[in-house]
Amino acid sequence: MLAPEPFFQPRGTPLSEYFRIKALSDLNHEIDLVTYHLGEDVEIKNLRILRIPNLFFIKKIKIGPSWTKIPLDFLIFWKALVQLVKKDYDLIFSHEEGALLGVILAKIWRLPHLYDMHSSLPQQLENFNFSRSKLLKAVFSGLERFILKNSQAIIVICLDLLRKVSKERYENKAVLVENFLDFKSEDFSEVQIREKRQEFAPKKERIILYTGNFQSYQGIPLLLEAMARIKEEAILLIVGGNGGRIEKMKQKARALKIADRVVFNPEVAPPLIPLFISVADVLVSPRISGTNTPLKIYSFMKSGKPIVATNLWTHTQVLSPEISVLAEPDPKSLAEGIVFALNREEAQARARKCKQLADRDYTYPRYLEKIRQSLQKVHKVT
Repeated sequence: MLAPEPFFQPRGTPLSEYFRIKALSDLNHEIDLVTYHLGEDVEIKNLRILRIPNLFFIKKIKIGPSWTKIPLDFLIFWKALVQLVKKDYDLIFSHEEGALLGVILAKIWRLPHLYDMHSSLPQQLENFNFSRSKLLKAVFSGLERFILKNSQAIIVICLDLLRKVSKERYENKAVLVENFLDFKSEDFSEVQIREKRQEFAPKKERIILYTGNFQSYQGIPLLLEAMARIKEEAILLIVGGNGGRIEKMKQKARALKIADRVVFNPEVAPPLIPLFISVADVLVSPRISGTNTPLKIYSFMKSGKPIVATNLWTHTQVLSPEISVLAEPDPKSLAEGIVFALNREEAQARARKCKQLADRDYTYPRYLEKIRQSLQKVHKVT
């Protein structure tokens, strides 16, 4: 498996990779993971982590495309090449841009290749404000088509990517595997939840919760602007980010004169997220761009708490007005949606329906079956 990310770190693709590996292990497969030098080691049966050397003294990799990744991906290629010389493998399983390396190696060794398509490569250039060059986007589009054509099976994480693959006429290779798994967390007691609520809302204010990173597509400035319009006794709790990114959002909160109503809590380990969800009254996802379904949406759905999300395809692939509150991506509409979720019994009824759907459809046995289907497609084609 080729994973051109810091593994393990609690963020998008590494989280997905973790659960792919766990599922493969539970299906009795052995995995040699070739990945970056950064990240925490994890213990999973049948997993061996093979890290590239830190030849360039890089200490941090930002989310999304970056020039920093080019030399690291070069080392990933050579590390994988050495492994293929030393050991016999049945399959090359590649994530994100690592699929280009995986396809090349699979062709040389005449092995099947499984592409885990977490996002569209050309779309990433825009989502992360990496480049607006039409030429570079065309190059990435060409690379993506090359990968799709030369992979025997393709995992997609949302309907948008399934549509993209179908448009390229490779739908027969694709399996939709949504990223709905969570880390097992401890059972938090009522006392722990009450104490945590007291910490963030000492005057018994209701709590509006955002969890996630501070990338521009997440819409945190929009959320702060919406909060400035909300007159209810409520606290906005933002969990995630660190250092300079938090300070920048604090400055915006001060400018909006809501600094006393916004609490910033730095990034926490995934098993602790359910505690923060437990103390919340409303869960919010204010994304303003992108088309992939946010991983947190699945955790939100399982909680039974009202969800307020922007009425964009990134959310509506999974959410609907019957199970959530959808608001237009502007401060007024988002504020109105949050107020509705705080005060209306209808929002609670939608949350209950949402949890019922998640409990029925988003189970580990279903996830295992999807991974099994992906492997079956590889063998069917080859």
